Amino acid sequence: MVSHEDDVKRAQEALERRLEELLPAGEQKGQVYAAMRDGTLGTGKRMRPLLLVLTARDMGCTLEQPGLLDMACAVEMVHAASLMLDDMPCMDNALLRRGRPTIHCQYGENVAILAAVSLLSHAFGVISRTPALPGEAKSRAIAELATAIGHLGLAQGQFLDLSEGDRARDAEAIILTNTLKTSSLFDATLQMAAIAASASPCVQERLRCFARDMGQAFQLMDDLADGLNSTGKDPHKDRGKSTLVAMLGADAVCQKLHDHLHSADEHIAHACHTGSVTRRFLHAWFDNQMSLIRQNGPLSATGCP
Repeated sequence: MVSHEDDVKRAQEALERRLEELLPAGEQKGQVYAAMRDGTLGTGKRMRPLLLVLTARDMGCTLEQPGLLDMACAVEMVHAASLMLDDMPCMDNALLRRGRPTIHCQYGENVAILAAVSLLSHAFGVISRTPALPGEAKSRAIAELATAIGHLGLAQGQFLDLSEGDRARDAEAIILTNTLKTSSLFDATLQMAAIAASASPCVQERLRCFARDMGQAFQLMDDLADGLNSTGKDPHKDRGKSTLVAMLGADAVCQKLHDHLHSADEHIAHACHTGSVTRRFLHAWFDNQMSLIRQNGPLSATGCP
């Protein structure tokens, strides 16, 4: 019997191969293209493209579904571009990403900006040039991704974090920022899985609810891990920021994270009737991350479910 670990491994390998094909070595020379490849092909969690592929498969698609891997790779390119911009000195001013110097530290700020813009345009081009996707599916996928990264999504969330993050905020303001910064791209990711699977409007809405909970859980976990040295990122970047961890304490935030994961699990269970690989993948991934935080982070021995 094939295990869910085997399914995940096959999806990861397929994604890595397709990313390499879409950003092939030697195709172009110059620093901008090198930075695009470095920012995208370097070691990463691949959480979003994996979610797209696994959820689509749980809704009846195959790994060979026309256009599926290309949409997933486009999401990863957008995510990589957003990290390049987030790390810039005028934004989060980060020195480390995934255990390596950030792109602007390696290539310079001007190259990092140009590489991020190029990745965004390349991502939309990948979707538009996928011959196996019908025109309507391409239009819907592009619209979902465009909404997620613009002034109604990632860009606005980053602005709110930069302009309000160092001031006192209520919980609702923090949750809104987290929704825009993190949930919005999860939302587009899951809607693209729905497009690949020709999912019903009811399933699409369930996936939107799933994405909202996933985004909140993911951001809360990231906030809990802020002080750890094992994340591959600069530690203590949230020091002095108004986060839910600073407001409520680590144990209370861990309980909220658990509640979001429980709600997300209910939504994905209703959306995916033909498989449960996505659910098992997420359970295993979050369990592993939270285990690391319990061992090395701010949680009490019994404070987190």
